[in-house]
Amino acid sequence: MATSTDPQDATSAAGAEKLGFDREMVVQEFGYDDDVDHDLRSAIEDITGTDLVDEDYDDVTDGVIVWYRDGEDDLTDLLVDVQTVLDDGGAIWVLTPKPGRDGHVGHNDIQEAASTAGLHVTSTFSIARDWSATKLGTRGRGR
Repeated sequence: MATSTDPQDATSAAGAEKLGFDREMVVQEFGYDDDVDHDLRSAIEDITGTDLVDEDYDDVTDGVIVWYRDGEDDLTDLLVDVQTVLDDGGAIWVLTPKPGRDGHVGHNDIQEAASTAGLHVTSTFSIARDWSATKLGTRGRGR
């Protein structure tokens, strides 16, 4: 079995495992741009065994990753949009630049957008060299 000696590859692979995706899951990606962590993307695809699908995908998905930077379109609207084809119980991850990096988004901004979109923040952690991951959950229905 071949192994990488690049510590960034190991960090991205470990980060991808924390997202909780499994083999054959369909993961939709929003906000792709040149600055995304390509090692993390590859690690997610390795775990699922499938390519990430883009914003135009219109079938049911098992999870979503959103690359989001300060100054982009409204996060609340985006979070409403990502839920349209997401299977019940599917994971939503907002990936933002870490503090001190261009495009950093404050935790309070994510929390406010999530709440307005009917979601709530469940956890946040460092996922790659320049990116943090925030998991969003759906609010229980009928509570």
